[in-house]
Amino acid sequence: MDETAFPARLPERDRPWVMRTYAGHSSATATNALFRRNLAKGQTGLSVAFDLPTQTGYDPDHELASGEVGRVGVPVAHLDDMRALFDGIPLAEMNTSMTINAPAMWLLALYASVGSEQGAELTRCAGTTQNDIIKEYLSRGTYIFPPAASLRLTADVVAYTLREMPRWNPVNICSYHLQEAGATPVQEVGFALATAVAVLDAVRDSGQVPAERMGDVVQRVSFFVNAGVRFVEEIAKMRAFGVLWDEITRDRYGVTEARQRRFRYGVQVNSLGLTEAQPENNIQRIVLEMLGVTMSRDARARAVQLPAWNEALGLPRPWDQQWSLRMQQVLAYESDLLEYPDLFAGSHVMTALVDEIVTGARVELDKVLELGGVVAAVETGYLKSALVTSLAERRRRMESGADVVVGVNRYAETEPSPLTAAGADAVEQVDPAVEAAAVDRVRRWRADRDGAAVDAALARLRADAASTANLMPATLDCVRAGVTTGEWAGALRQVFGEYRAPTGLAGATGSGGDPGLAAVRERVTATARELGSGRLRLLVGKPGLDGHSNGAEQIAVRARDAGFEVVYQGIRLTAAQIVAAAVEEDVDLVGLSVLSGSHLAAVPAVLDGLRAAGRADLPVVVGGIIPAGDADTLRAAGVARVFTPKDFALTDIIDDLVTVIRRANDLP
Repeated sequence: MDETAFPARLPERDRPWVMRTYAGHSSATATNALFRRNLAKGQTGLSVAFDLPTQTGYDPDHELASGEVGRVGVPVAHLDDMRALFDGIPLAEMNTSMTINAPAMWLLALYASVGSEQGAELTRCAGTTQNDIIKEYLSRGTYIFPPAASLRLTADVVAYTLREMPRWNPVNICSYHLQEAGATPVQEVGFALATAVAVLDAVRDSGQVPAERMGDVVQRVSFFVNAGVRFVEEIAKMRAFGVLWDEITRDRYGVTEARQRRFRYGVQVNSLGLTEAQPENNIQRIVLEMLGVTMSRDARARAVQLPAWNEALGLPRPWDQQWSLRMQQVLAYESDLLEYPDLFAGSHVMTALVDEIVTGARVELDKVLELGGVVAAVETGYLKSALVTSLAERRRRMESGADVVVGVNRYAETEPSPLTAAGADAVEQVDPAVEAAAVDRVRRWRADRDGAAVDAALARLRADAASTANLMPATLDCVRAGVTTGEWAGALRQVFGEYRAPTGLAGATGSGGDPGLAAVRERVTATARELGSGRLRLLVGKPGLDGHSNGAEQIAVRARDAGFEVVYQGIRLTAAQIVAAAVEEDVDLVGLSVLSGSHLAAVPAVLDGLRAAGRADLPVVVGGIIPAGDADTLRAAGVARVFTPKDFALTDIIDDLVTVIRRANDLP
């Protein structure tokens, strides 16, 4: 063999990928301190986690923000919060990724304004706004506006950055959350590329970008992917992404330069695959998942952020995040990975696996396009139903033992873990006073500004939104006038309206092969007969702003398969709405799902509401990422059962729900 054609080593070692940790909590000041510490430890980029009120366009003092402020990210309500977030961090030298979608335009305007105040040339500022609204309707739930209006906002950001911030990635197509919602590798690739097509079509059709500059648009589109523990398959998936992206951008958009068609992506490895049981096993899972996006040089991630080992338990501490950063650094600097050409070039196994994913993903993409594109596929519920069905099948395989999860459904016997011996101290604790401080801060901000300037800026925003104008200039005006996050989103709500995405339950299929389901179904039928009702009725509720609905939907599907009539109205409900539905639908049980950490605020609000409505007798159960001490508190408050990620057997959970109903009604 000619060794010059296939050199054993690269002439010089590759530069490592950008290393980030996903960080943010409590306040802008506290998060700024965390950023500074992480940068000092060798992190080479920032990845900002915003709290749920910020992500869904509410200020800290809004009713729906109660219990959610500063929990899963940093609250940013106005320009001064953004100043505090990046105080002392030169934005001209930083590569910043912001996980923000529905209000992406607003957060980019805040960021650009702070950069300008620092004296940074916007043309030098590098980073990414996630800005993929489609996956929010399918998996993550932080959407605000209807799909068409949301895509308009995305297209406006793309056009603005093309002119003013050419190093910025204005949109980050996210297959990460599709995998979490159940997508197979084929679905993940096909559905994500359908989203990319929708974004590029929206930009092209907006008339804001000349046809000859579509190549410049394409080269600034990045992707954000998920990497599971089946790392060989993940390598093939990433290579398949590259093949199809090159094909689509060349054939559909006429991009002739290969450099502009290159598939560019960042990654966070699979957080929802981390286990509460034997959490020390999460370390090896994270390392294997990192290999899936780094081993293949031709399909290597441009940026990597890793979850912490204890994210199934709660919010990671700075030390936990440091451990994840050190994993990247050991791979990049101690191993020889970056010294070689692609390790899989010419591999028959890899070529066949890539071809298989490419073929399947092309079928999925074509089907979505035949439906009228990804917006139509969202609005009809097709995509959501497909994901709910795939996730149900994944759960069935795990429950049956066909898919092994070490420490969960096999090898569950364990020694006590010294990592969790500290109990609640094994995760970061968010001070409850954070919310009160944020509320006070935003109210003082409103009181100290020029009200006439705010009114004028919001009036311009509403007028521009009712036209076809690019909304970025009006948004920048709002930033300068002192408008808040909730006011900006509220003005656009007035013009665009709000949206409730299909839940996907109607078209989803369940777990047909579960042998234990027949016995549970008999108990459901017998209990309904003894109570004198036609069917048992279960209300599945998602209080607050937590949009991660996968678990709630799987419970709903399994309960329906067991014979329950399920009432599920989707995400983002107030306690009053949940109570009203429970009373009006005359349900037998209320099940609340809370994964954001706001359970100690959200659940008691529902319990209080039921008592006020004269239904203190109605049993309530709760599921979520809930520490043991908090579970005791909820039970003391009147919750009948608390389920956490270690309770993976859905049929057993449904059986337990029947027991709860029987005991609440004094049945044997």
